[in-house]
Amino acid sequence: MFGTLWLGLFLYNFRKTPYLTRSRREWLADYALPASVLIMSFTGAYVFSEVTSKPMNIFSILAANIFLLPWRVYFLCAVLGFSLSFLFFMDQNITSAIINNPQNKLKKGPSQNLDLFVVAILNIFLSLYGLPWMHGALPHSPLHLRALADVEERVQQGHVHEVIMNVRETRLASLIAHTLILISSVTLLPTPLQLIPTSVLHGLFLYMALTSLSGNEMFERLLLLITEQQAYPPTHYIRRVPQRKVHLFTTCQLTQLIILCAFGFSPYPFIEMIFPIVCFLFLPVRHLLIPRIIDYKYLDALDGRH
Repeated sequence: MFGTLWLGLFLYNFRKTPYLTRSRREWLADYALPASVLIMSFTGAYVFSEVTSKPMNIFSILAANIFLLPWRVYFLCAVLGFSLSFLFFMDQNITSAIINNPQNKLKKGPSQNLDLFVVAILNIFLSLYGLPWMHGALPHSPLHLRALADVEERVQQGHVHEVIMNVRETRLASLIAHTLILISSVTLLPTPLQLIPTSVLHGLFLYMALTSLSGNEMFERLLLLITEQQAYPPTHYIRRVPQRKVHLFTTCQLTQLIILCAFGFSPYPFIEMIFPIVCFLFLPVRHLLIPRIIDYKYLDALDGRH
C-alpha cells in the first residue's frame, strides 16, 4: 500500500525536478497512477509471491429482478434512493464548481444540468445490474483537468505557486478512457485484474486523496495554523480577511469535516445511509449560523469568490 503511494507521489512530483526534459517530466507525472499500480502489482505478484494477499472479488453481472420484491420494500428504497440522489446532486455540482473555477481558465461553458441528467440515466442501468455508480467526483475530475492543462510555476513574494495557462478542452480523452474501461471489463476480467493485490488498490486511493490536497484552500488554511505569520502566502483571503477570522472559519470547517468522517466511516451501515442528510443539515449552518460570527464580506473571500 505505502509502496504504491510512495511511487505514485514520486512520479507525480517528478515535474518539479530538473531531470529529463519538461515534456518527459510532465508525461511521467500524468501517468504516475497507472505506472505505480502496474509496477507494484508486478512486484507483489513475483517478488513477494510467497506472501498471501486477498485478491479482488470478481462477480458476475446479472440484472436484478426488482419486480419480485415486496411492496413495502419499494417505499424503503425510495427513502434511501432520495438520500443517495441528494449525495449525487451535491457531489456532481461541487465537482462542477471546482472544475469551472475561473483559475482553470476554461473557455467552453459549463452544462451542469445536462451532465446531471446524463448521470441519472446512466445510474438507472448501473443500479439494475449492481454496478458501481458513476458521477463527477473528487479527486478524479481535478486530476483529469490537471493532466490536460499547461501549468507554469510563478514566484510571488517568495512563494512558488502553479498557474494554469491553458487547458485542452476535449471529450476525446474521456471517450478513450471509458472505451478502454469497457474493453478491460471484457478482456481483463477475471484475469489479470484479479491478480492486483488489494493493498495496491488501497495505495491508489491514498494517492488520489493526497494529490487532491494540492491547491485545496481548506488544507492550505489548516497549514496556516502551524505556520509563522511572516511566512503566510500572499493569497487573496490573507490580504482581505483578518487572521483571526481565517482561523475561525477553518475551525468551523474542520469541525464539520470531523462530523462527516464520523458518519461516513461508521461501522454501522444504517448510520452511513444518513450521511447525505448530515450534508444537507450543514447548509443552514453555513447560511444561517456562520454569518453570525463571520461577516459576509469575509465569507465571500474565504469561499473563493475573487
